[in-house]
Amino acid sequence: MTDDRGAPVVKSADRLMILFDYLAAQSPATLTQIARDLGIPNSSTYQLLSTATRRGYIALDLEDKVYSLGSRFWEITQASQGDPSIAQLAQEPMDQLRDATQETVQLAQLDGMENVYLAIAESPLPMKLVSQVGSRLPAHATGLGKTLLAYLDRDELHRRLGNSDLAAMTENTITDRQELETELDLIRSRGCGEDREEYLVGCRCVAMPIRDRNDNVVAALSVSVPTPRFTPRLERTIHTELRQTIHALEKKLGRVASDAAGTPAIVSANT
Repeated sequence: MTDDRGAPVVKSADRLMILFDYLAAQSPATLTQIARDLGIPNSSTYQLLSTATRRGYIALDLEDKVYSLGSRFWEITQASQGDPSIAQLAQEPMDQLRDATQETVQLAQLDGMENVYLAIAESPLPMKLVSQVGSRLPAHATGLGKTLLAYLDRDELHRRLGNSDLAAMTENTITDRQELETELDLIRSRGCGEDREEYLVGCRCVAMPIRDRNDNVVAALSVSVPTPRFTPRLERTIHTELRQTIHALEKKLGRVASDAAGTPAIVSANT
């Protein structure tokens, strides 16, 4: 296959570039719309979308089944402009937080009703949470996800929830919509979210929001701990160290705030 000038063209790569251009102008769009408008078979379109979604270049809204450009394009644009992404800015503070707590630290952003992991600092201890950058988990079942959902406009939250069910990952997962909204209100009031073995039995988590210079919540940071190690003393340490780490990261993002602003109270996860 060659182009108009006789230069060789890789068909699949060419289709992927066409797909990106299409979504930049037409998103969100369904698989059927994309395949029809681009004249590509549904099976080929699905494969392209799946590959690009897995790498973060395309985002899938699971409720509405529509596709749009993903956060990876933003990261690349920021890097090309010499402005490091939040993942790059966060890694060193995350490593320091990991060292202070000896537990796994994770950074995530919201994509539809999933939280996408952007950076991880893994615990050095043998028993620990194992995760990876780029993985996705249901937001309603995780501390990071619930924290990010808590700062959405209520209309936007309802739009994302749509008519979908809240899947039970464990017996502790919140599956009732009203209960979830009550939990999100509590997270906003105290400034932190928790995972009480809601995604994985044996794992607890504390998460807090990260704000940019315009005071918008752009990501969240968490510390995950195996339940047997989640003592009141460690919980207090996590709240203190996590809050300090986020304040330092927000300064890197250009946010200027008083010490009182956005400072979450230390609330026992057992309450």
